Amino acid sequence: MTQLLEQAVKRISSLPDKEQDALAELILAEVESEKRWDKLFESSPDTLADMAAEALAEEKAGRTSTLDLTRDFS
Repeated sequence: MTQLLEQAVKRISSLPDKEQDALAELILAEVESEKRWDKLFESSPDTLADMAAEALAEEKAGRTSTLDLTRDFS
């Protein structure tokens, strides 16, 4: 286990059980999501390259916009 993960687990362990479970569910869901993406790209190695080419073509055609990361979405 990395030092950063150990630090996170230590901090999480001081939280109430309900919050610990919520964070655990998020972590497990993220791990499963990563596994699905890995499997998807393994089964079709050209998929990522195709997606990148499509994104670049959309940018070149002027069909994209800049994200305003300073905007408050709440």
